[in-house]
Formats: sequence, C-alpha cells, structure tokens
Amino acid sequence: MILRRVPVVVSLFLVAALTLILSDQSAIAQFSSEHHLPNVVLIMADDMGYSDLGCYGSEILTPNLDKLANDGLRFTQFYNCGRCCPTRAALMTGMYPHQVGMGHMLTDYHRPGYRGNLDTEVATVAELLGAAGYQTLMCGKWHLTRFVDREGPKYNWPLQRGFDRFYGTICGAGSYFNPVTLTRDNFFLKPPEGDYYYTDAMSEQAVAMLEAASRVNKPFFLYVAYTAPHWPLHAPDGVVRRYRGKYALGWDKMREQRHKRMKALRVVSPAWTLSPRDSRVRSWETNPYKLWQQRRMEVYAAQVDLMDQGVGRILEKVRQLNAEQNTLVVFLSDNGASAEEIGPDWTGLHIPEKTRSGQAVHQGNNPNMLPGSASTFQSYGIAWANASNTPFRLYKHWVHEGGIASPMIVRWPAVIRQGGQLTQQVAHIMDLMPTILAAAKVPYPSHFKGYTLRPLEGRSLLPVFEGKPFRRDPLFWEHEGNKAVRDGKWKLVTHSRGNWALYDIETDRTEMSDLAKQFPVIVQDLQQQYEAWAKRCNVEPWRD
Repeated sequence: MILRRVPVVVSLFLVAALTLILSDQSAIAQFSSEHHLPNVVLIMADDMGYSDLGCYGSEILTPNLDKLANDGLRFTQFYNCGRCCPTRAALMTGMYPHQVGMGHMLTDYHRPGYRGNLDTEVATVAELLGAAGYQTLMCGKWHLTRFVDREGPKYNWPLQRGFDRFYGTICGAGSYFNPVTLTRDNFFLKPPEGDYYYTDAMSEQAVAMLEAASRVNKPFFLYVAYTAPHWPLHAPDGVVRRYRGKYALGWDKMREQRHKRMKALRVVSPAWTLSPRDSRVRSWETNPYKLWQQRRMEVYAAQVDLMDQGVGRILEKVRQLNAEQNTLVVFLSDNGASAEEIGPDWTGLHIPEKTRSGQAVHQGNNPNMLPGSASTFQSYGIAWANASNTPFRLYKHWVHEGGIASPMIVRWPAVIRQGGQLTQQVAHIMDLMPTILAAAKVPYPSHFKGYTLRPLEGRSLLPVFEGKPFRRDPLFWEHEGNKAVRDGKWKLVTHSRGNWALYDIETDRTEMSDLAKQFPVIVQDLQQQYEAWAKRCNVEPWRD
C-alpha cells in the first residue's frame, strides 16, 4: 500500500467540517435528554378527495378517522402542493418543493427547481429528529428520488435521508397485490405468498415497528404514507361488497348529499355554492355504463375503508403502549382527488405483466371489465373525482381548490384539550415539519452535515393547537404552469394557459365568481407577489 500525505490545508478543512457536523448534531441531541418528548405518528393518504372521510361529509365508512377527529382538531383550510412528489418534498423539508428540486415529478429537467430528486443540501424532518435521539420509522410510498432501480444510487432513499427503518415502495403508484419496488430498508422484496394486499401489509408493518420501538427508551417518529386510494382500483372483494349498490344514485346525487352533510358538519360554509358538474361528464341518467361506473366507486370506497381499518390498528397499538396521551397524530391527504383516466397505452405505470397467479393484467378503463381484481388496472375517473372533491372545482395537478385542499386531522391529548373542534386557520403542508420540530423541542439548525441550511418556509402550527393567534404569510403554488397565490381572503389563480382569476375565498371558496375586473389593484399586487416568490424559489415558466 502506498500512503500519500494529505495536504495540511485539506486536513484542517476536514477537521473543521467534522467538528461542525458533530457540534450541530450534538446541539440538537442535547434537547432529547432535557425534555419529556412526544411521539409523532404522521399518516398520509394518496389522491384522496377533500370530502372522502365521514368526518368531512362522506358516506364511506371511516370510523377510526372519524373518532380521531372527534378526539382532536379538524382543519378546513389546509393546503397541499397539488401532486404527489411536490407535496412529499414540502412535507419532508418544510420548504416549497421548487426550493428542494421537486417542482414537478421524477424527471430531471436540468433546472434547479425541477431535478426530480430531493436536494441533498437540505435537512429532512427524519434527519433532524434522528439527530435529536428519536427513533425514525417509515412505512409506505417514498416517491422522492428518480433513482428507483436495483443497481442505481440509493443516497436519496429513506434510510439515507434519516429513517432507521423502512418498509414500502420507492416509486409511486402500482399494484396493491404485487407492488413494484417493494423494499425493506435498502433491499428489494417480493411480496410473500398468500393473500397479500399492500395497504394491509403497510399497516401491519407499522404496528410491528411500534411494538419494536416500545422496547427502546426513546421517543418515536412514525411516518405512514399509504398509496390508498390512488389508482389502480384494487381491493379484496369482501370489502367491496360492503358498498355494493351504494352508488346506484350516481355522482350527481352523491355530490348533493355530500354537500348537504358538509354544511351540517360546518366543514364548508353554507354561502359557498356547489360547483357545477365537470363539463366533460354526462349526467348520471344519460351515462351508458352504470354498473361499471358504480363498481369503480365501490372499489375506491373499499380502498379508503381498508386504509381507515389500518389507521385503526396503528392507533390501537399506540393506545396499547400507553402512549396515546403524549403522541401527536396527524392525518392528511397529499393532494385532491385524481381525475386521471387510464388508457390502454399509458406508459410508466409500474404495471406487472401478469398477476402472481399467472393471469394477464389488463390495463385501461374498459367498461367491459369490472375493476377490483389483480388482473385489472383502472382508475375511477373524472366524474367520481369531481364528487370526491365536493364542493370544489378541478383535481390533482391543478391549483384550484379541488387540487390543493386537504382534509387534515390532528390529535394530541396532552395539548389539544377539547376534541371534535374545527379550525378555519389557513395552513400548508410545509408547516408540518416546523410543527413537529417544535413539538419535539428540536431547534432548526443553521448548519447540518456540513452545509448551510436555508430558513424554513413553513411555520409551526402549535399556536393553533393551543388556541392561540397565528398569523399566516401568503402562500404560493406552481405545478405544470398552473399558478396561484393566497393572501388572506384573496386567491389569484390560473390554468397553465389561462388568465389570472381573482376569488374571495371567504365568500366563494368554490371559485365561481371571478372578481379580477372589479379589483385590478389587488390582482396586480398578488401577481407581483407571485413573481417575486417565483424568482426566489426556482420557479420557471412551464413548458410541456
């Protein structure tokens, strides 16, 4: 072996860098020994509409999440980023997605805001909690790196971004019976033999992780990222049967009934008009494929139902561990309902060619084939997504309310003393990281792992939990050229090729009455705010 002398300057630099890293992490870690820290359970649904839970107006059976709401606090004006990857990036970092390279999905456009890969020079909530002495556990969908192949780099996989344990999928959607990129820690798995169903497996693994965590004298952070109810429409037939015939009245009646219940629950204001049915959708009476359409919504409802059952098992384990009183539980959806209609030639969907029993998998929304089994790969489409997002307009991808409004439930008995309450406080998914750090008494450092951190964009919601005043800064969105800014009651929004429209969200959250011509000064002010934000946060004009 030939030993080479390391230059003195380089040696001093490495010593200084190592000292900085250790001092940053030790400064964080000292907090864990000085305070009685809460556990954190963060649960996220995938592509679930604003009104898809019973406690937000749905007919779907969600008793566990309804009880969570009854014991906790429901947000009625909580926002996401309109799509899977951007939302997850904001959740993990407390930043706008474009600031951390995730302004779109997993394609590298060679622009700082659109790299399709989570920035390595930013700290995740798991990294900071882990440095403070937390056990960090994750089950479910990661979807924050374009490197998902067996032989590809893993520096942006969950274990490399702060989690101690991981069971789930690295990529986005896929079969519930045979998920692609199923992984334990850093190693790909095949689903075990038998009646495997991803939602159930995720819930079981989460419970097992909690059981193991209880044997270690450290608080835990558990992040469960369900793929339910994202397409494909897959669910065991026994659960689907619970909804047989429930949607025979069709989407128009369903929207009306949900809207009525939402007003009774005070989730929406009676002053907000129910948005009209999507112009691309026929009335239920003139729809020629009623049995197939019913089945689509039946399977979707079963997927939500099974997720709720899994949430129930996780929360029951927390109760069995006598940790309920001091465990912060957060449940939300990553974006609005998806109107995506899967065609027979869609590519990049991670579809297995055959089922595990050897049957061919049929891709596409075919009215001659009922969805639900492993041999189909369908979505529930525009009409039902329109109903899931009652009473709002549009869907995932867009930044109108149907795309970016999430149900969010928070329970923390040690802090939220009175359950069953609603808050109209405007909040955003990037607020969750600073909220969790504040709850855990973990300071956000100026440096971490040798790099300088930018200030957090999100703000802690602990004052809202405690019933104290909370001032909301303006919020901004961009996805695929769809743009929006909300400042107070005003929201300025546009389609990728449309003109700016102005809405008074207090009186018209369903975005029915454009006030842009009446208030040109407000439009100009909000547009200037948007342009300044876009320049600061790596947002660029979208080109297909």
